[in-house]
Amino acid sequence: MTAPNRADPTGLKWDADALKAGASVTVVFAAPFLIAARILADHDRHSKLALPLILIALVGFVLGSGVAAWRQQCRAPLAHGIVTSAGTFIVVQGVFVIVNLMRGVDIRWFNIFFTLTVTAFAGMVGGLLGIRLQKSGFEPKR
Repeated sequence: MTAPNRADPTGLKWDADALKAGASVTVVFAAPFLIAARILADHDRHSKLALPLILIALVGFVLGSGVAAWRQQCRAPLAHGIVTSAGTFIVVQGVFVIVNLMRGVDIRWFNIFFTLTVTAFAGMVGGLLGIRLQKSGFEPKR
């Protein structure tokens, strides 16, 4: 048995390469749709396009978290999926908050928190898909 990681009291080690790969996929496949939905919602509150854009972004979060869960080698695919999804959302949303603060626009904290929980759920789904891929014997290229 190996000694627990001193940096993390739970003993869980993080696979930085897997997290980077998952975050890259999430940024490419989710962030543009999330940004478009935010811009659309800010300019036209009654637009019917914001919801489909958010749903497409959620698929991107599932893909990115699935990649992180699949590629990780620490036997913690679910944790990698959730951290990838939630972490990427927090970074993108942090940029939105800073821009809105500079513009003097109200910040909808409840909306941010709600979307974070949905994004974390998408990360869990991606993590479960990554587990499924690993158990099926599909090996990611290193």
